[in-house]
Amino acid sequence: MASDILAEITGMLVEIVGDEYLLADEVTMRTTFNEDLALESVEFVALAEALHHRYGAEVDLMGFLAEKDMEAILAMSVGELVTHIGRITHHSLARTPATPSSPPGNPSPNPSSSPNFSPSPDSSPSSPAAPSVAAG
Repeated sequence: MASDILAEITGMLVEIVGDEYLLADEVTMRTTFNEDLALESVEFVALAEALHHRYGAEVDLMGFLAEKDMEAILAMSVGELVTHIGRITHHSLARTPATPSSPPGNPSPNPSSSPNFSPSPDSSPSSPAAPSVAAG
């Protein structure tokens, strides 16, 4: 599993940094983001977005970095991120129920998602109520 995560992160880094600067086989668990890859803050943000897209909101790179002091952030290795993602995804898989919580085909309690729902003309939020003018 760690090797799969490492391969995915490496692919993300190659896309972010550009393959002319980073060869995929150069990234290992011991590769550091700061010293070895010289990742800039904008590239960290791009990596955070790619991780969020791939793994969901539970893998929050910025939250993970916020738990570290500056020295630990500067020394952080790809392996630390791989371990973090492995731990998060393992925990989320353990919490996922084996069966769905509601059977498929149950109607949604939200009336706006019902195919038969049509709002009344005077309940439109985009049309403000007309001011009343007194005849006089």
